[in-house]
Amino acid sequence: MAEERLLEGVSSRTIDTGRIRTHLLESGPENGAPVLFVHGNASSGRFFEEIMAALPGHRGLAPDLRGFGGSETKPLDATRGVADFSDDLRALVEALGLGGRPVHLVGWSAGGPVAMQYAIDHPEAVASLVLVNPMSPYGFGGTKDASGTPCWPDFAGSGGGTANPEFVGRVAAGDRTGDDLNSPRNVMNNFYFAPPFKAPPEREEALLSSVLSTQTGDDNYPGDMTTSKNWPGVAPGGRGMNNAISPKYCNVSGFARIGMKPPVLWVRGSGDTIVSDASFLDFGTLGGMNLVPGWPGEAVFPSQPMVSQTRAVLEDYAATGGSYREEVIEGCGHTPHVERPERFRRLLFDFIGGQR
Repeated sequence: MAEERLLEGVSSRTIDTGRIRTHLLESGPENGAPVLFVHGNASSGRFFEEIMAALPGHRGLAPDLRGFGGSETKPLDATRGVADFSDDLRALVEALGLGGRPVHLVGWSAGGPVAMQYAIDHPEAVASLVLVNPMSPYGFGGTKDASGTPCWPDFAGSGGGTANPEFVGRVAAGDRTGDDLNSPRNVMNNFYFAPPFKAPPEREEALLSSVLSTQTGDDNYPGDMTTSKNWPGVAPGGRGMNNAISPKYCNVSGFARIGMKPPVLWVRGSGDTIVSDASFLDFGTLGGMNLVPGWPGEAVFPSQPMVSQTRAVLEDYAATGGSYREEVIEGCGHTPHVERPERFRRLLFDFIGGQR
């Protein structure tokens, strides 16, 4: 991937971990306490670049997940949920010689459940966990209550078939225009960010390149699909990104019951339209707005209560011996680390600075 100039203090390299060739952004002293940043869907590690450039005394590590950024593209087995990503991260940590050292994990959006899965798999290897506008522990789409109960037995309304095909096609074509709402530039500016925020021109281009780095297809984004007799007519397949985050396969609520419980900081923007209790990308919300015909109604297919689901799991975590703190940044969208970098830096640095 051709890369715009990195911010001062941030460098990049590609590491062959034995699982995949992972493109990695790095900052800070090599002997600093490691902070591992995990990005979300249709993005890359570059969304953390500003935070990494100002990381005081810590070693910042922001890998691109498989199929994103400059990392190798390999088929994603969605039937494992986000476990392929967790395993990739562990292979990277070990390749960097950090296998015996706990890391501070920062998971944004779909990277939140990836970080939670990593903590489930390697609880002793996590010093702390920061969840930034995290996707629900029960995945994205097709569930109707705080316990993650599916709207339909086949999880219709989630998975690869729910992606906007126009957006997917424009990502595949590397479209840098801003001519309508479906263009990647406008999706980023209107959904990732809460208007009126707009990144400075050079940063906007770098972040747009990050979005456009997403590899498309059945094995990557958005993945394959199956038809369903249930509304809205599509159900998850078994390959690719949007199936991996479908609640059919993605359920990291077991995080609440891990034995070793690192402290958790949950940061979210109040204006997030991607991850909320009424997400504009959720079919329950779209059906209720009469934007998808045939909606079976609130009782059958409501908006997924994404924030409420996260809170329920974290409350369970606290009730079984863990601790968490929730911080809401008013007027901020899906990317506090981009939209409110100074506020986010203070929250992050104060939190990880107080941990081991």
